[in-house]
Parts: sequence; structure tokens; C-alpha cells
Amino acid sequence: MKRISSGSFGIVQGTRVLFSDFADDGVMWTGNGPRDSRHIVTFKEPFVEPPAVHVSIGMWDMDHKANSRADITAEHITAKGFHIVFRTWGDTRIARIRADWMAIGAVKSDDDWDVA
Repeated sequence: MKRISSGSFGIVQGTRVLFSDFADDGVMWTGNGPRDSRHIVTFKEPFVEPPAVHVSIGMWDMDHKANSRADITAEHITAKGFHIVFRTWGDTRIARIRADWMAIGAVKSDDDWDVA
């Protein structure tokens, strides 16, 4: 369990189309080449420490002639941002994917003092 000891916490969320490979015969649609997609998300304001991040598929467009295989996760989470990583394998053909995400964590309060 992640405990937030700060009196102030922030919640930020976003959405991102990761790729539209059907438009230009990209690797996720053709099945040729690396079958992962990575995107960096940078928070507009940093958290005090790495937040809890949840990533989900908000929209998917997959070929119906093969099994639908998908893995989406957040990696390299820091106070300033994280990476969205989407993977597929086998004969799955994916036209496009949109990822939705949410980060929750401690933020600086107006009452916090920085004595240096």
C-alpha cells in the first residue's frame, strides 16, 4: 500500500493516442518489427515523490481475424513523469490504441517551507 504522508496530494490525468498504424502500415498493424510502443508523459507540476500511476486502454481498434493480445503498463515512474508502454505479440494486428492514465501522489503545500 502506498501511503501519502503529506497533507496535500494531487491527482492528474490524461489521454494519449499511442499510434494509428493502419494509416501507414506500421508495425502494430503489419506484425513486422518490434511489437511495443513507448511514450513519455511529463507532469506539468512534479510530485514530491513518485506517484501511484494507473494506465488503461481507453480505445482500441484491432483486427477481428486474430486473437486480441494487449499489455499496457506504466514504467520508469518518477516525480516528474513516467513512460506508457504498450505491447502485443503473436498474430494480433492493432490499428490504433488510445491510453488513459491517472497519477495520484503527494505534492508541495503552500505551507511547506524550504529552509536552505
